[in-house]
Amino acid sequence: MNPAPRFFCADAARLRNDPLAGTAPYGTTWILIEYPGGWPPNGFDGLALHPDTKRLVFSAAQAVRARILLIRRHGRRTSEGPRRWAVLRYESDGAHRQTWGTWTRDEDLAGIAVALDAPGDRGARPVVLVCAHGLHDVCCAVRGRPVSRALSERWPDLVWECTHVGGDRFAANVVIAPDGVYYGNLDAASAVTAVEEHLADRVHADHLRGYTNLFPPQQTAVAALLARFGPAGRHHYAVVDTTRDSDGWLVRLTARTPRSPAYAVDVRSHRTPARQLTCNGLSLSSTVVHEARSIIAD
Repeated sequence: MNPAPRFFCADAARLRNDPLAGTAPYGTTWILIEYPGGWPPNGFDGLALHPDTKRLVFSAAQAVRARILLIRRHGRRTSEGPRRWAVLRYESDGAHRQTWGTWTRDEDLAGIAVALDAPGDRGARPVVLVCAHGLHDVCCAVRGRPVSRALSERWPDLVWECTHVGGDRFAANVVIAPDGVYYGNLDAASAVTAVEEHLADRVHADHLRGYTNLFPPQQTAVAALLARFGPAGRHHYAVVDTTRDSDGWLVRLTARTPRSPAYAVDVRSHRTPARQLTCNGLSLSSTVVHEARSIIAD
């Protein structure tokens, strides 16, 4: 008797045509810790760091709802000298700030807690993060590493592989931080195009999961406008109001283009049937899907 074929969550999601829009997890602060060795399935939580250091970093991150990601260069190559850490923050006015440091001993990571209370530096280029966390989900490695290789060849100073960013079934996933933009369903060629366009301040609806400073219905509304009117800058559309009704939201947005109308996007939501969402999932889960039904120019 032949064994059952192995389940790959990204393949299943593509067969189901799972919508990308509205799937970026909310968050405006990222903590990056360079760790070139093998990553535990649970990332930072699984590292054998001094308990006091781990507790300090985790508590500081939790206080500001920061996501902690382990990072490394493609191929697990180590940079010369100490390993690096960073705090990346997206500001409410659209600006972003970065603080970078180095560590050789566990206690050096205490600088992260200090950096979370400091303003940080403005003007640095964004960081390109590619989820390649194979021990967390097979698809993240199988689909993420070719994307990481292609992007690293093009932008070696900007690109890092990282641990789990959420949405394994949308692998390969790329996060631009601290811009707070998630892209999914990428391969090597589409990833290069998406990042190239992003760095030129042109966000396309294709492969866009959402902006992390917005909630899922708002992310879906922005993606609908990009799909209807074409690519636009990261901050071209601004959400001005979101109203909830029985099974969805009315999201109102404005554009920066002179004399551009305001838009009202009707976003409906529904819960999917329970299904396996990750390669290693032991139980079936349902998700809430958001879809834009109409766009009205005010």
